[in-house]
Amino acid sequence: MGIYFNPNNESFTRAKNSQVYIDKTGLLAFLNKRLSTEGNCIALSHARRFGKSHAAGMIDAYYSLGSDSQNLFKDTKIAKDAEYKKYLNKFNVIHLDISAFWDYHKDDIVEKIIEYVYKDFREVFDGELDYQDNISYTLMTIYKKTRIPFVIIIDEWDCVIRNSDDQKLIHKYLQFLHSMFKSEESKAFLALAYITGILPIKKIKDESALNNFHEYTMLDSYPITEFYGFTEDEVKVLCQQYNMDFDATKAWYNGYLIDGKHMYNPNSVTMAIERSRFDSYWRNTSSFSSINTFITMNYEGLKDDIMTMLSGGKVSVNTITFQNDFSTVGSKDEALTALIHLGYLGYDMDRKCAFIPNYEVASSFDAALQTGEWKDIAKVISKCDELLWATIDGNADKVAEIIELAHDTYTSVLKYNDENSLSCVLTMAYFTAPAYYNIMREMSAGKGFADFVFIPRANACNRPAMVVELKYNKDADTAIKQIKENRYQGALKGYSDKVLLVGINYDAKGKDKKNHSCVIEERKNI
Repeated sequence: MGIYFNPNNESFTRAKNSQVYIDKTGLLAFLNKRLSTEGNCIALSHARRFGKSHAAGMIDAYYSLGSDSQNLFKDTKIAKDAEYKKYLNKFNVIHLDISAFWDYHKDDIVEKIIEYVYKDFREVFDGELDYQDNISYTLMTIYKKTRIPFVIIIDEWDCVIRNSDDQKLIHKYLQFLHSMFKSEESKAFLALAYITGILPIKKIKDESALNNFHEYTMLDSYPITEFYGFTEDEVKVLCQQYNMDFDATKAWYNGYLIDGKHMYNPNSVTMAIERSRFDSYWRNTSSFSSINTFITMNYEGLKDDIMTMLSGGKVSVNTITFQNDFSTVGSKDEALTALIHLGYLGYDMDRKCAFIPNYEVASSFDAALQTGEWKDIAKVISKCDELLWATIDGNADKVAEIIELAHDTYTSVLKYNDENSLSCVLTMAYFTAPAYYNIMREMSAGKGFADFVFIPRANACNRPAMVVELKYNKDADTAIKQIKENRYQGALKGYSDKVLLVGINYDAKGKDKKNHSCVIEERKNI
């Protein structure tokens, strides 16, 4: 039992002992079917905090000879599998976290990896091995001695590829991986390879270290999608168990549509439960510079697409051209694809569209814009909370003023006299409202340009419901009258608390002149 060779089950034990634990051991049944087959090399690329390391610790606990995990797994899903005990703690396991080595050994990372693995070997085999031999030959020697094949787990395998421009170092690292996974020796000793990263495998000229891996990504991870992140059904159960409002949880953390499954960021859901508060927990683990790097690239149509997504829309994206390398992004589609792999955008595979998946990620964009080059848009977004409170407080003049600012800012991107664009402006103006409201768009053909119903969720802290109607070249009173006539019975059926009726009019008196007015009325119900 060592650190890198045949590790114990402490990682998975900690996971199971945590306040929030979701059983993902079904992944092990999937992996068992691939042991010692031509499909035994698995590469998973997902965004940070999506359960990759949790899965790696679970794999340690299940396969490693350094563990006795029968009690740990006895009440899990995998324990019901017919072949559960056949593979339990029956393999030599090597587990490496490349990012941990990279932090301290950037120049000699391959040598240090081998050095530390060999230290573990010495504790078990002492002088039985020649530690001058290369890694693949040494693994083959151990296999011949023990007749026990290897399961090799590499976390953050792409760390060197992503962070180094030293082509000699990258080549040496890839040769190291080749010896583990594609050498003649590995065909005998390797039962399973499981590697994780952020980016899919990059196809490097004249390098074939990893071209035998089956890849599962943020674009397509069928059939193992459900084992990374929390499914919607799992989140519903957690919300019931911990008395969390499901609608609010969904708005904050849902949205990653992978192979038709709605997946939630597990780290964020867990933090929200543990702290009993909705907040943007994931952005604290990731750098805003990644967003700024890609949204400020000067590619035609990129800014328009970002604006469309910020206002709740979807944009078409061709993900095929992306070369799995952040340093070679050369088009709008590649920039958007990079953001999908990083988890800053969701992806609808059926429609081939990208979108901002939830409010947590939207707030990450907000924070990134504040430090980026979109200063005018960032200025408007920074006033969204002020707009929301001005509306709640009945300050019609302030509402009209901030809507006017939003109009002036977005007019270069959006055609304001278009119905959909009017909706985009209003959505952007109330950018922070989804943190507290379920926002519904009403069908309004022939009656007005944009109707929005804001229904407070459980975390709204006594904020009132709101109905917002936007008119064009009429007046705000007309908008209020239409709200009263429509009554919005479908959206607010059974709602009896305070409701604000908000009428906003855009009066286009000249080509370049824009003027907004607002009327706000309070009702017990409508």
